[in-house]
Amino acid sequence: MLRYATWKVVSILLMTALALLLIVPSMLSDAHFKALKSSVPKWLPVEQIVLGLDLQGGAHILMEVDSADVVRTQAANLRDDVRRILRDETVRSLAGGIGIQGNRTVQFRLTDANDRQKVLVKLRQQASPGGISALGVVQAPVFDITEQPDGTIRLTVTEQETLNKIRRAVEQSIEVLRRRVDALGTTEPNIQRQGNDRILVQVPGLQDTKRLMEILGTTAKLEFRLVADTGFNPADVEMLPQTDQPGLLPVERQVMVQGEDLTDAQPGFDQRTSEPVVNFRFNIRGGQRFGEVTSANVGKPFAIVLDAKVISAPRILGPITGGSGQISGRFTVEQANNLSILLRAGALPAKLTVIEERTVGPGLGQDSIDAGKKAAYVAAALVVAYMLMTYGVFGIFADLALLIHVAMIFASIILLQATLTLPGIAGIIFTIGMAVDSNVLIYERIREEAKMGRSIISALDAGFTRAFATIVDSNATMMVAAIILYFLGSGPVRGFAVSLGLGILTTIITAVTMTRMMISLWYRWARPTRLPI
Repeated sequence: MLRYATWKVVSILLMTALALLLIVPSMLSDAHFKALKSSVPKWLPVEQIVLGLDLQGGAHILMEVDSADVVRTQAANLRDDVRRILRDETVRSLAGGIGIQGNRTVQFRLTDANDRQKVLVKLRQQASPGGISALGVVQAPVFDITEQPDGTIRLTVTEQETLNKIRRAVEQSIEVLRRRVDALGTTEPNIQRQGNDRILVQVPGLQDTKRLMEILGTTAKLEFRLVADTGFNPADVEMLPQTDQPGLLPVERQVMVQGEDLTDAQPGFDQRTSEPVVNFRFNIRGGQRFGEVTSANVGKPFAIVLDAKVISAPRILGPITGGSGQISGRFTVEQANNLSILLRAGALPAKLTVIEERTVGPGLGQDSIDAGKKAAYVAAALVVAYMLMTYGVFGIFADLALLIHVAMIFASIILLQATLTLPGIAGIIFTIGMAVDSNVLIYERIREEAKMGRSIISALDAGFTRAFATIVDSNATMMVAAIILYFLGSGPVRGFAVSLGLGILTTIITAVTMTRMMISLWYRWARPTRLPI
């Protein structure tokens, strides 16, 4: 008990000093914090505690993936695949066009039996991916194929494939929205899935929901299509509104180049008109496709479609093979900047509809902080008073360890750059009682050993040694609960789990190791003849 290595004492003191230094910037005003951060080397972790939406206010938006749009996109893609197969197989017996029925079924008729067989072979290969899922189950077909006696072929997208597509659309939308919100420079946005087809976006510190909505968008779906000629099949033409002039423009449904092939988009100014524009650049695949389309359609108008609206329809004056281009549409500087952010972040796989939109004012957040502080102060005061009255000088050691315990929790939150929420404060208050509970177990064990006639040194050593296993067991079960809450919970529940888990880890350091060190140093200095408890 008395042989406490010097390196252990030094390491504990250094750890305590480091924790206190980490939380100092969070106690400074914004002006003093900026001055401090600019005056120290960049490799030093000078950061403040990141407050959540409920503590500093911000924007809260709940969006839903448009399932009908996902189904329509599936059917449109399937129709394009049928066109490609008919073209590759040089099929000439197509009677009429390729139509879409009920948003999910693609139907066409081939009069030649040989053509039907060739096309059906290709379609069956595409309908059955033949893959094996992680659970060892053969994947379900993408679409069902039915053939009528008159040569009509119907392709119906399966319900399971639609559900999978919606799930993938939600996952992809979360990543796209995260990149868009990050472009705002905000700290620790919370973007997560809600249910099967909804996405929750919370941005702490941002009160301008209009600005957030412009950045998030609802589709931001960029497509490059050809303007339809007169006499074009009406089933393959879509009438789209124009943003720069009134009226509708006939545009081919087939997408020549997807916005997903963009690698960069930057705001700029047109050299001739000096109006704000967006300069974009394609990847290799998009650049090759863009070059092929412009080479084969010189003299024709080319529609740039954003969110089902034609923002620009310039005429192709010559092949554009450099893989880059320019979007103009009478933008303001802010609109050009917002559009470039949307394009850089990537295209959303489906349309998003805003279900709920609200802001949390900083005043409400300040009320939560004040209430949390009051609860923490009252809890700490009661715990400190109880330990002093019950255990005397040993209670002082427990209270000092408790103070360092709280400091280490905040330091850990800063190092992890985790977001502190109101449930997180509740978790910290909860761990205060847990930390003291470990000291109570140790002190009561010391009392029992002393009553059994052991010497002071033997009682102290037995108290820490025999109570340690009980402390580890109790904290291990709490850690399991915290891990389950973190991985299965969301939002506030995860905030509580983070602070609870950090509190459990620091409890072992402060309630056991640090308290034992202080009692050991006290005994070597005071040489008591009896235990003060």
